[in-house]
Amino acid sequence: MAATGQSPEQSIKRLAELLAGARRPAALTGAGISAESGIPTFRSGDSGFWGRFSPQDLATPQAFAADPLLVWCWYAWRRAQLAEVQPNAGHKALAELEHRPAGFTVITQNVDGLHQAAGSRNVIEVHGSITAVRCSADCTPRRYRLHERETDPTAATAFGADREVAQLVAERGDEAFALIREGHAIPSGVPPVCPSCGAYLRPDVVWFGEELPIEAINRSYKLAERADVFLAVGTSAVVYPAAGLPELAGAAGAVVVEINPEPTPLSNQADLSIRSGAGSALSAALELLDRGPGRA
Repeated sequence: MAATGQSPEQSIKRLAELLAGARRPAALTGAGISAESGIPTFRSGDSGFWGRFSPQDLATPQAFAADPLLVWCWYAWRRAQLAEVQPNAGHKALAELEHRPAGFTVITQNVDGLHQAAGSRNVIEVHGSITAVRCSADCTPRRYRLHERETDPTAATAFGADREVAQLVAERGDEAFALIREGHAIPSGVPPVCPSCGAYLRPDVVWFGEELPIEAINRSYKLAERADVFLAVGTSAVVYPAAGLPELAGAAGAVVVEINPEPTPLSNQADLSIRSGAGSALSAALELLDRGPGRA
């Protein structure tokens, strides 16, 4: 059951003690940690797209098949948004924990790459990454990363350079394209094609109705089963199978810690539930760790 009756200071001190003694720590992160960097979640209605469009209309295989240019442009718009966003204190604290003797692995439901931008290297992306593309026909498991475009000619092609798309977008009267233009994110390439089979390349993210990458979810299950401290950070705990990882970790003997400003279905099951944003809770715990025993 979640710890009750503790002050915020006591909860943070307990978190620091758990991290200090951890030998196999791991964390599951959700949209809440990135929201602290200013990225709207699927469930928030405060962005232009989410106020007027359903994610299911832009993030499904059916949507891509029906209008690949619209979906490609929307993801280009999202990448342009992310280019203006920086990792926050929560991302940085998790990256710092990776360099501690026990190490740290982050399992993330986010596709924004902010954990890696903060310095984390042990990251499992169970929902894929917005900064990568792959063949829509699955002819090859190869992924092309955005940062590879300067060194990999195929990756450069994947993110394109074709002026004709600007005219094509300008001719479309759709409200979605109007929003893309407002965001000054008209992409420089039409949906590119796979160099192996000629099918469109698509964003390497898990869309609604798709299965999670089997390798990523299997690695996540194994980490949860062997963890001795398992953090659930900024996750709504309602999107399965990822939402089942804290339960799996707890059943295998881990101390489960939830960090979330709002209560979730996990709150009454966690050993410690901290009502706080990820940045403030994790950075405060890290500060106590740096002070050392007896100096909290």
